[in-house]
Amino acid sequence: MPIYPQNLHTHGTFCDGRHEYEDTVKHAIKLGFNAIGFSGHSYTSFDLEPCMTLENTVLYKKRISELKEKYNGIIDIFCGIEFDVFSEDDPTDYDYVIGDAHYIKKENEYLVIDYSDPNALAEIIDKHYGGDGLQCAKDYYETMTLVTKLSKCDIVGHFDLITKHCEKHNLIDTDSKIYKDYALQSITAIAEKIKVFEINVGAIARGYRLTPYPAPFILKRVKELGCGVVISSDCHDISYLDTNFDVGIDLAKSCGFNEVLILTKDGFKGIKI
Repeated sequence: MPIYPQNLHTHGTFCDGRHEYEDTVKHAIKLGFNAIGFSGHSYTSFDLEPCMTLENTVLYKKRISELKEKYNGIIDIFCGIEFDVFSEDDPTDYDYVIGDAHYIKKENEYLVIDYSDPNALAEIIDKHYGGDGLQCAKDYYETMTLVTKLSKCDIVGHFDLITKHCEKHNLIDTDSKIYKDYALQSITAIAEKIKVFEINVGAIARGYRLTPYPAPFILKRVKELGCGVVISSDCHDISYLDTNFDVGIDLAKSCGFNEVLILTKDGFKGIKI
């Protein structure tokens, strides 16, 4: 039995994932998963490189439906979506929605804060914020709060994504009270409406971070607010489908959680850790 029996944040070839969806299903079965959830990047017209096109969105839903039927009784398969707050898709048309933000909209320009290159965020901070990383963080967390405006959002994804490169590069003072206040104000507002948050271990395997999202001080507030957590690997390569789940579980325990959530056909269910 795996330490955590599913992954709900999984990408495939209709967006920026490396593997065809059935390959992922087969690997999930090999790992002993009870379920696998796909979460293609939702259509976002101004940035099609990582996202599904409208045509691929249709094909994606069809493909996952085919796999559900083929593997019925073997493994539960969920058709989800990773839905950006600036997306133009319909979030109600999926089994579940991971709501998050990969952009900040400033002066009618969409600023990508999820680049692989840390210099990209540094350039945004210099060009648009006069070098003030804290003001950039403020705008990001205000943007994250927009997940509460989505017509459907089941899981809040990688809440502090803006810190992707902050462990290795001095971009934002994440230890400052000002920064923590921005993050906690956002998480508190979100938790009034959305009760499930993601512990995302994906950036560890890709070499960007040493620890999962979100930071412990954020997760402790999530616990205080009575919300639950799922573990995900933000999988773009099936080699990492369950990589570092143990790190995510340990983080949850250290922040006061005695259970984590899994998705079933009847909704979220807690399992002891």
